[in-house]
Amino acid sequence: MAKKQTEFKLNKRDSVWYHENSAPVVCNYAKEVCDIAILPIGAIEQHAGHAPTGMDTFNALGIAEKVAAKTGAMLLPSPMYGSHPHHHWGMPGTIPLTYETHIGLLTDIIRGAAVAGYNKFIIISAHGQVSSTIVATHKLGIEGLFTISSTWYDFLRDNKDVLEDYMWHADEAETSVGLYLYPQWIKMDLAEAGYGTALIDSKWKIAPGQSAKPGMLYHFEGTFGLPEKDDLDNGTIGDPTKATVEKGEACIERVVGYYNGLIEELKEKFPCGINPLGFRNPAGYSGSANFEYDKDHDSKGQLKK
Repeated sequence: MAKKQTEFKLNKRDSVWYHENSAPVVCNYAKEVCDIAILPIGAIEQHAGHAPTGMDTFNALGIAEKVAAKTGAMLLPSPMYGSHPHHHWGMPGTIPLTYETHIGLLTDIIRGAAVAGYNKFIIISAHGQVSSTIVATHKLGIEGLFTISSTWYDFLRDNKDVLEDYMWHADEAETSVGLYLYPQWIKMDLAEAGYGTALIDSKWKIAPGQSAKPGMLYHFEGTFGLPEKDDLDNGTIGDPTKATVEKGEACIERVVGYYNGLIEELKEKFPCGINPLGFRNPAGYSGSANFEYDKDHDSKGQLKK
């Protein structure tokens, strides 16, 4: 009979990170403590001359670690690479995954974590890749895997509250977050403003983090930008010279608070061991008409009292 671990650095786990615990620990933790898993995702992408190519991933990691420490959720290992909107492709320094590759990566990670007993999944993205994350989320839903996909700056909706400008790229917002989370990798002496060419007027398009108004399209609902490799002079869209540590801290702490509130609601409404969707359908599309709800749900999928 295998030996069982009885001493832990945290509450029944050694780390907030899945990969820093043993398999028995991550499985028992999902069964006994918390079955919510967070998957932080970013990208490897040029962020001008003053910020690292891993900036988006570092932002996701920093947010996710704060949320996991507060809520008890388990953190799944982050893939460093992401998918990219059309205008990022071919830009030196950026390493994009195809949409199909990224969808497969996300769905496989969450399927694997479900085998360990996790029932609720939250993707925290710090990069514009909804073209794949939304598809992955709904593919997983068809399989009975409750998944929430979010992009931190759209979840925050700062709307020029903390920041002077809306969030774009390697700009005031991202550089402020970098100054707060990993200042050792930010070179403010190299920061300079830069701009891209907009193909439609801004009144028709929601900027990242902006509160929407009537008649506005989401910023990834069209091919609204020219290829960055031809259009950007220095890799920046926005003005990183406006960045401060204080702005970064305010943005991060606010969005962490929103994630904490969301997770606490999930924990209260769906205790450990409860799958909110109430079924598992490994057959995917072909099995969607034939699944049966589990013992915690009635024949209409409602959670039993």
